[in-house]
Amino acid sequence: MTAETSQTLDRGLRVLKLLSDTDHGLTVTELSNKLGVNRTVVYRLLATLEQHALVRRDLGGRARVGLGVLRLGRQVHPLVREAALPALRSLAEDIGATAHLTLVDGTEALAVAVVEPTWTDYHVAYRAGFRHPLDRGAAGKAILAARQGALAVDGFTLTHGELEAGASGAAAPLVGITGLEGSVGVVMLADSIPERVGPRVVDAAREVADALR
Repeated sequence: MTAETSQTLDRGLRVLKLLSDTDHGLTVTELSNKLGVNRTVVYRLLATLEQHALVRRDLGGRARVGLGVLRLGRQVHPLVREAALPALRSLAEDIGATAHLTLVDGTEALAVAVVEPTWTDYHVAYRAGFRHPLDRGAAGKAILAARQGALAVDGFTLTHGELEAGASGAAAPLVGITGLEGSVGVVMLADSIPERVGPRVVDAAREVADALR
């Protein structure tokens, strides 16, 4: 810790990180051991976080992440969207297909930013807010492949007809961003994806990741 940082805030954030890494919650004793502080300090931290709905405690006394974190998370999407738009615009114009940024939202893939090309006669209508299962469509499958360490050597995923009849998709996951799972991709009306599209999508995903770091 330096003179410019708050030890209490640092500990509170560490509590949230520890709780976010577990599905079954943590006891005061477990948090005390992991933080290297006494139980009294942990009780005060939890009480403060509970006041802001960032932490909740069940009947057994185990602390878990609270619903207030979801409200904070919803404010992240506009920031992420703004950072991603330049790369998405470039991708859409270059490929002539609808480009999108998709993030994990629970068990679903959620399109948070979509850019359509300006010069094509027709393209797939794809809207921000569109949701689909992670195991369907290039966007979700690219995320799952990265999560499972099973991404193809070329770094992108291709699908056809999984979300819309006659449409093909290509997507590459965002890599190296702590706490954020997502992908960048394109969707087009075609039986197959042209060879140059996959590598171009990978480049766009890298650009978005760099903008978010």
